[in-house]
Amino acid sequence: MPQRTPQRTPPKRIVTGHNDRGRSIIAVQGWPGEQDGKPWRGREGIWRTEAGRHDTRDATDRGERIPQLDPPPGGSAARFFSIPPHDPNLSEEDYKAQMDAFFAAIGGGHSRDPNARHPAMHKTETIDYIVLLEGELTLLLDEDEVQLKPYDVIVQRGTNHAWINKGDTPALAFAVLVDAEIE
Repeated sequence: MPQRTPQRTPPKRIVTGHNDRGRSIIAVQGWPGEQDGKPWRGREGIWRTEAGRHDTRDATDRGERIPQLDPPPGGSAARFFSIPPHDPNLSEEDYKAQMDAFFAAIGGGHSRDPNARHPAMHKTETIDYIVLLEGELTLLLDEDEVQLKPYDVIVQRGTNHAWINKGDTPALAFAVLVDAEIE
């Protein structure tokens, strides 16, 4: 979905690691792209892990500047995401085209069912832990929907879903996606 920058000060991002002597250190500080003058947009990747061992002496920034929908196989992804209010002036056809472009841009075209009840619906092979931080959202499922308020927690277990903002202000959430084999 097109994202709007939340009108707030970004939180700090600190990533710890170890130095060559095995002592704990700050390995990465700041958001991906921040050193290049790119602003925090409210939809930043925080960190991604891959399956296997993790070298905590490696200071490579594993936050993604342009988030990919799925985490790496056997890995995880942590991110903020912002959902803008739905634009009532947008035609259904234009909204569908907007969702097609959004999911294509984050490598998520494969996650969509063209016959779903809403153009933003998608399904990933992940277990997701999501906390709504600001605003209000509707979690839309194939058969149900629920209104969410700040600090509501969702455990998304590989189900078809969409996030709908029926309010006036952007909604901000934090999510951890863990690659999983879903039955």
